Amino acid sequence: QVQLVESGGGSAQAGGSLSLSCVVSAVTSSSNFLAWFRQAPGKEREAVAAAYPGGGATYYAPRVKGRFFVSHDNAGNTITLQMNALGVEDTAMYYCAATSRSSGLRAWTSPSNYIYWGQGTQVTVSS
Repeated sequence: QVQLVESGGGSAQAGGSLSLSCVVSAVTSSSNFLAWFRQAPGKEREAVAAAYPGGGATYYAPRVKGRFFVSHDNAGNTITLQMNALGVEDTAMYYCAATSRSSGLRAWTSPSNYIYWGQGTQVTVSS
């Protein structure tokens, strides 16, 4: 069983920065594509960013591109999301997710493509 554990998050002022990390307990063929999603109260879960450590590719949702940056260690055990220029609209529960390379490359923004999920970490941005 693959487990994902997020850390980081918390509160920030608008314009500030926060960093999230996710540790993957086992990198397997079904957990080697990693992503961050977020969900605000009353809204659907949306994709934020993703990475395929095996190929070095990264992906970003348009609304965070240029502000958020995803990185990972060489083994693919840890994925980090650096969030800069935060706005109140970034307030949400952030989730780490993992799936296979093929599923992730096919549709990285679709939550239904992901097999494993973390418990989530709250990010709150105030004006």
